[in-house]
Amino acid sequence: MKARISISRSLLFLAVLVFISLSSIAESQKKTAPSRDSKSASAPKISVLNPAATNTMVPRLPLAPRLGSLEGKTIYMVDIGWGGPEAGFDVLQVISKRLAQDIPGIKTIVMRKRGSYMTDDPDLWKEIKAKGHAAILGLSC
Repeated sequence: MKARISISRSLLFLAVLVFISLSSIAESQKKTAPSRDSKSASAPKISVLNPAATNTMVPRLPLAPRLGSLEGKTIYMVDIGWGGPEAGFDVLQVISKRLAQDIPGIKTIVMRKRGSYMTDDPDLWKEIKAKGHAAILGLSC
């Protein structure tokens, strides 16, 4: 019984010592740590940007009106060169042949866009607008 009491007293004494030492460490850190006001005044400010998308919608443009019929129309089929020099061109040639079989009055012009898929070709767009009724831009992978 005396052994239990002495162990209990020893544990209580040890707990008090730990508490005292922790409180003295906390006090010493308060004295040496700079205050929030002085820290915020001397620290450089940074800007943080939010990468999340905004909810604002971009202005929408209506789709081009559908042609009533493809009979007698000129359709430009343009390979934009995305998958390489021959990736989309062959597919567009097959589509052109199939359209000629199914719609005898249609005229298809298969061509390649100048430059890479990322560059503009304003001369081609002018030609299509002047001579064509519709265009299919080929993207194949």
